[in-house]
Amino acid sequence: MLTLLELHSKEEMLNQLHLIQQLYPDYTVEIYANLLQEMLPNNYKQVVVFEKDQAIGLSGFWVGTKLWCGKYLELDNVIVHPDHRSKGVGKLLTEYLVNKAKELDCKSVALDAYTHNFPAHKFYYNHGFEPKGFHFVRFFEE
Repeated sequence: MLTLLELHSKEEMLNQLHLIQQLYPDYTVEIYANLLQEMLPNNYKQVVVFEKDQAIGLSGFWVGTKLWCGKYLELDNVIVHPDHRSKGVGKLLTEYLVNKAKELDCKSVALDAYTHNFPAHKFYYNHGFEPKGFHFVRFFEE
């Protein structure tokens, strides 16, 4: 049986490093803790799916407001452990956050998906999402 839990504290989120490392294998506890330290004051939260006592899926999320769309909820780094895909974990996370957005009177739900991640594109199309533009990024060398 799958259960879902919303996380609010840094300590709870740090316990999910093993899932974060599915997307970011080089992240250490220190790197993850420093990022959370900056993100949490900006209304960052996570929701985690458990099977028994094992965390098998996670999505971060933010609630914000932008001129072009008003109040919105953004899914951030939706992760399902490879051993647990096709069990409805992604659907559970997505539906939970869509409902959360409605409860918070958001006008929309948004997310970014890497351009090469075609399985994610298909998943989000199948769950009512559609692309509205391009997310342009300019990185700076460290």
